[in-house]
Amino acid sequence: MKHFLLLAFTCLIPTVAWCETVTVRPEITDEALVNPGMGWVCFHYSNRLWAYGSQCEPGDTLDWFPGTSTIYFRIPWCYLEPEEGKFRWDIIDTYAQPWIAKGKKIAFRITCCENRFKYATPQWVRDAGAKGIEYTFATFRARPSDEPLWEPDYTDPVFLEKLDHFLAAMARRYNGNPHVAFIDVGTFGMWGEGHTGGTSKLSRERTDEVVKIHMDLHKKHFPDTYVVISDDVSGNRAKTVEEAPAMAYALAHGIGFRDDSILVERPPRSWHHAEMARQFAATLPVVVEHEHYGLSRDKGAWDRELLLKSVEEYQASYLSIHWWPKAFYEENADIIKRINLRLGYRLQPRSVSYPNVIRRDEPVKISVTWANVGVAPCYGGGFPAFTLCDDQGNIVWSWTDETFNVKDLPPTLAGPAKEVTHTTECRFGRITPIPQINDGVFTYTQDNGPAGLDGNVPTLKPGKYTLYLSVGQRDGTPEIALPLPATASRRYPLGTVEIP
Repeated sequence: MKHFLLLAFTCLIPTVAWCETVTVRPEITDEALVNPGMGWVCFHYSNRLWAYGSQCEPGDTLDWFPGTSTIYFRIPWCYLEPEEGKFRWDIIDTYAQPWIAKGKKIAFRITCCENRFKYATPQWVRDAGAKGIEYTFATFRARPSDEPLWEPDYTDPVFLEKLDHFLAAMARRYNGNPHVAFIDVGTFGMWGEGHTGGTSKLSRERTDEVVKIHMDLHKKHFPDTYVVISDDVSGNRAKTVEEAPAMAYALAHGIGFRDDSILVERPPRSWHHAEMARQFAATLPVVVEHEHYGLSRDKGAWDRELLLKSVEEYQASYLSIHWWPKAFYEENADIIKRINLRLGYRLQPRSVSYPNVIRRDEPVKISVTWANVGVAPCYGGGFPAFTLCDDQGNIVWSWTDETFNVKDLPPTLAGPAKEVTHTTECRFGRITPIPQINDGVFTYTQDNGPAGLDGNVPTLKPGKYTLYLSVGQRDGTPEIALPLPATASRRYPLGTVEIP
């Protein structure tokens, strides 16, 4: 199968070889991509341990669900620290490790108030003297009795001291951990969503004060991890950051935006904060969570086209799988495929031009025309690298262009994608003069080396090599999948070059 179109323009390098400036147009695919900073997020725990990962077989990393990049643990504090100072990280590690082994990510929300049991904050915190209130939750239908539930005072000194110790222990494992995609500020409000309308009914002004305390606590312990917060802390009336003091504070402190949740209500009230989300999306990845799929579907609020529209309007980088994963996929596979073409970033190298004859250690110009056809920037960035491999697939030379960062490619929000052409000037191979002995002292000469080497040591042998393109770290390590025919290495072949 041919994976690109090829055009060639011929010139002559005297006494060496014919040189062609080759232009290839790589075959752009519609495959789902699993990339850093984006993708579908699977709710393994959704505020309780049995939903929604319990129907997945051990080791199931949802490779069958295209574009799934992250496993999400939304879990009450009481499960992880049932006794003070004694932690049950195993209920995370057991399910996280298979995902990490596949190069996928994990994410968290730790909650302190739930409507399914009395103590989401561990009872030992209350026993230690933390203040709080007892309440009944009017819309809760599953409890067998009217036993009151307990909500902590989110500013109580004892509560905050114990929470501080817990987050410190969590941070020792997860702050700066490269396997963590994001952590929610979830320690305030029902389900960690930042609202108290069914519990302590804090005023808007008081809510803003409390939210800032909990944002500061998370930034204190997770300075090297992406932290996000629910839009519900701003209520439904605020449409912009300027109208929502807590969200303005979040944006100013590098805390990202997540929506909890869309498609709860029927159109035209399917969501409330798309404009606010776009203000965050200029610099930070946006997380969109939809209502529990089955609940949304059964009450007539679900709409596949609206799910895709939400990705567009929010400039979403992450989108939830908020239901039993297999059932959700089987009933929505068509729209999932379309969403994967827009969610996050999608970097297309639309054409590449390079000479097919390269002289060692001499400047080489390679031009790539790029387009980002996703709705969001590639926030983490990456640098193009050009690699030569021999016919055995061995890397013989690699050059990374640090002058161009794909983070700067604009997303496509309306109309055709904006193309950006960048030319890399690089060198392949190195010619090193051979040291010679002269009166017991090493000197360097251009004409006294072994026969056939002309006094130089070439680090790249003459022959034909395959030129590859990749995007990733500054050291040339590939990191970002491109929508080209898949390769295990995330290096993509462009064509053959000759070293005379």
